[in-house]
Amino acid sequence: MKILALIPARYGSSRFPGKPLALVHGKPMIQRVYEQTIKAFPNACVATDDTRIYDAVKGFGGKVVMTSTSHNSGTDRCYEAMKNYMQESGESFDVVINVQGDEPYIQPEQLMQLGRCFEDPTVELATLVKRVKDKGELMNHNSPKVLVDKNSNAIYFSRTPVPFPRDVEITDGYVQETPFYRHIGLYGYRAETLGKICSMPQSFLEKTEKLEQLRWIENGLKIRVAETNFETYAVDTVQDLEYINSKIDLI
Repeated sequence: MKILALIPARYGSSRFPGKPLALVHGKPMIQRVYEQTIKAFPNACVATDDTRIYDAVKGFGGKVVMTSTSHNSGTDRCYEAMKNYMQESGESFDVVINVQGDEPYIQPEQLMQLGRCFEDPTVELATLVKRVKDKGELMNHNSPKVLVDKNSNAIYFSRTPVPFPRDVEITDGYVQETPFYRHIGLYGYRAETLGKICSMPQSFLEKTEKLEQLRWIENGLKIRVAETNFETYAVDTVQDLEYINSKIDLI
């Protein structure tokens, strides 16, 4: 099974323009992500729509492909990048791993765990989850939650607590005793499935929750879920960057 890891990276983030080039302990964030990714998968490539990011990746010796500026999601960018990379390299791949370009401390073990989901030939899509640790995390709308069935497939994703505890006081203790899961924004796709989901129109659930993975579920696809115990450190804002840079280098 050949795996290609793709790291979508846009310059024009509304909340943090130029985020991929922001310095995390002296290195551009996109370099941190790339260096962590190649520890798991030797075939790794940044997918960007901006020449500044392209030049930065080339500058530290990474692989990078240019993509359109019109994509609505990182998944769409991954599909174009997969096609461009395979055309340029002459290689083909069975599975694509979509690595978030704003998690400079992503652990290679997490990426490999996601890749191992595809050892099951029935798996078309996969992602990671982590147990919710307290009430604040459960109620945070910026941290999507996931319902998981007994076969380790996702039932639903939501920005609100799911399942919603009716007639129960939500406390830190209650959350710690209850299997609530939050989504870790890593995805894996069979190469042919990636093309399939990118041809689907936006769905009602996706538009309502602003979560593209709901389109896949609404169209009848299953998303295999693996649980990770590693903490992630996503950078969405300048304040997030300042927090990470104030801590000891975690790599």
